[in-house]
Amino acid sequence: YSTWGVGVSEVEVDALTGQFEVKRTDIIYDCGVSMNPAVDVGQVEGGFVFGLGWFTQEQVRWSKTTGEAMLTGTWNYYPAMANDIPEVLNVSLLENSNNSVGVLSAKACGEPPVALATSVALALEDAINASRIQVGLVPWNCTALPLTVDQISAACGVTPQSFVFPSV
Repeated sequence: YSTWGVGVSEVEVDALTGQFEVKRTDIIYDCGVSMNPAVDVGQVEGGFVFGLGWFTQEQVRWSKTTGEAMLTGTWNYYPAMANDIPEVLNVSLLENSNNSVGVLSAKACGEPPVALATSVALALEDAINASRIQVGLVPWNCTALPLTVDQISAACGVTPQSFVFPSV
């Protein structure tokens, strides 16, 4: 069976530093007939937040000489944390849905919502392009994830010359 969902996110980006906040995310998810809506909403939220970290900060690096993972400890691996979660996170389960082949007509709701965090990456791309247009650059397309703070800052194209003091 197929699982379905839609996510829309609003972000705010500091074009100079690349720091961003996810202001709001709204999700509607089809979990079939929910056996326990509170658990299913929690699973959707958890999957989304996992994806948020994966798409924006969990950069995997390998040593070119040994092939060893370079981000193996808590000192240099940064998953999403409490302050990375959207300020407003609304999750709704699709009503009147059914899954005739699922256990008690339910659908999976733990892992598929990870993909809904692409809404954050796409919102970041839109914010980056708004910055690029302001400084006279052509639009940019994100071709690789994670979209880290450093990549956002570089993609925004803001330089010290972009800052102009207004004449008095």
